[in-house]
Amino acid sequence: MGLYRDQGIVLRTWRLGESDRIVNLLTERHGKVRAVVKGVRKTKSRFGARLEPLVHVSLLFYEGRELDIVTQAEAIDHFRPVREDLGRLAKASSLLEATDQLAQERHANPRLFFMLLGGLRALAAHDAPMLVPAFFLKLLSNEGFHPLLDECASCGALYGLEAFDLGQGGVLCVPCAGRSDAVALSPAALDLIRRVLGGDLAGALGVPAGPCVLEVERLATRAMEHHLERRLRSLPVAGALATE
Repeated sequence: MGLYRDQGIVLRTWRLGESDRIVNLLTERHGKVRAVVKGVRKTKSRFGARLEPLVHVSLLFYEGRELDIVTQAEAIDHFRPVREDLGRLAKASSLLEATDQLAQERHANPRLFFMLLGGLRALAAHDAPMLVPAFFLKLLSNEGFHPLLDECASCGALYGLEAFDLGQGGVLCVPCAGRSDAVALSPAALDLIRRVLGGDLAGALGVPAGPCVLEVERLATRAMEHHLERRLRSLPVAGALATE
């Protein structure tokens, strides 16, 4: 046991006793870490708002037997444009929740860390309609679940790809889709997914809100929840705010 430094993003927190708090963080070099912050709920706590969900923070930990202890914390970014906009805050909550479910404790995954950090920075800079679905698709691809998009996942056909089957992990042609529970997928939505996963993420994030984006959003959400085998609690809130 000893001290170690890392940077992390606070995913969620919960109370411990009368004045302490447990924080769940995704760190760059130590994966997901659960740590105790002593006295953080006291008025004169030196940690202040530096260990609230969404904050990007530099940390010094003391390694414990079960839970580590945060001994120092310096905020790097509070993502204020996100915090001050309910719609963006709801989207950020979706990114944090999905990441929390996929990240493994004590398993270093720098790519996941920088993907989340990049997503939050992009959300702070611009409230792109495609940001959450693109993040979900990239996150699943990073986990090894890259969908088959250029040929039918069932028969290998190259044309008439107008559906997506979560169980088979890719697009289906019209005949094969008729024999499954596949979700209909328009050519425009398929092209947008290809752009997200094929190297044109910046261009995909510039696509304005519309039926095509909504189609991809629904499919990306279903794919994420199918992989996690649970519903994402933050998504209904994000959806409700988006329609206001």
